[in-house]
Amino acid sequence: MPRALSHIALIVSHPTRSAHLLTGVFDDARILREEDPDDAHPEVIVQLAGLEFALIRGQGPAARNGDHIAFAVSKAEQLACASRLDALALDYQMARQDTALYFSDYDNHVFELEVVEE
Repeated sequence: MPRALSHIALIVSHPTRSAHLLTGVFDDARILREEDPDDAHPEVIVQLAGLEFALIRGQGPAARNGDHIAFAVSKAEQLACASRLDALALDYQMARQDTALYFSDYDNHVFELEVVEE
């Protein structure tokens, strides 16, 4: 039986740009491996929330759907991420009486920041 998530792989048009989006929004995100253009499967690895995100070059989803990745955050962390999204001029939506913030990357992947009690 699985013990934990190993990684999350997302297909994105520009792995480096997507990595910079994640590191720009989440202050604990860091790039572990840069894209190697000579690699047969160019990707960038970002560590975020204790997980590795493999951002693999390709064509992402054609449209947004109900699929999303949700992170548990404090209200202060949610508001700090909202400020960083504002600074990056990226749209986001608040939902469920402002306990959830949703935003999308450049390739239609949706992320949720859900406020949890501490």
